[in-house]
Amino acid sequence: MRAPSIEEIIAQDRAALRACPDFPDCKGCLEEVCVTVASVADFPSEYGRFRIVAFLNNKDDKDHIAIVKGDIGDGEGLLVRVHSACLTGDALGSLRCDCGPQLRHALARIEAEGRGVVIYHQEEGRGIGLANKLRAYALQDRGYDTYDANIALGFKADERDYLVPAAMLMKLGVKSVRLMTNNPEKVQAMEKAGLRVSERLQHELPGHDHDRGYLETKRERFGHYLELVGGERG
Repeated sequence: MRAPSIEEIIAQDRAALRACPDFPDCKGCLEEVCVTVASVADFPSEYGRFRIVAFLNNKDDKDHIAIVKGDIGDGEGLLVRVHSACLTGDALGSLRCDCGPQLRHALARIEAEGRGVVIYHQEEGRGIGLANKLRAYALQDRGYDTYDANIALGFKADERDYLVPAAMLMKLGVKSVRLMTNNPEKVQAMEKAGLRVSERLQHELPGHDHDRGYLETKRERFGHYLELVGGERG
């Protein structure tokens, strides 16, 4: 991964980079997804000291980031979490989901290991966006589960794909990952995108009354590997 210079950062044309980050003339390009590094910066946090990497891509209009600990090295067996953005859970402390605890636990695990990456994937509400996720919340208040709420709003139950996160990891030099996830579809999607998952690591946090139904839906309808362990959060 090459970090852009100060001059390159200042001169960046984001629209042009999004259109085709690495190849201004796209004629004959066979790449379905192109990603480029827009910036790399030091990122001290309460979980440890990381580097934060901004990416632009030619597939969507979203700013995905990587939070990187240590050296990528040979790129094999890297501890990785591909975390879907959740403003309500990650930033506002929502108890309706397990997203915030999963993000914090991933950063803590990577800091303890001294090497790894969190991809912050801008796919709010399983890819339907923030406002639509809050519309789905309103349906859930009236008895829908998270699966049926997305369907009722005209979406697939899960609109995400993982081509961009896989491309970001490969751009960083990652070749295989130990993936922190309870979602078997995420494992399959990452491998289909060309990144080898050498190990799936369980990433379950204790549930509580507010998210019990949400976690049960994840297990029963989305097929997530969850034991629904007890305990209280928050």
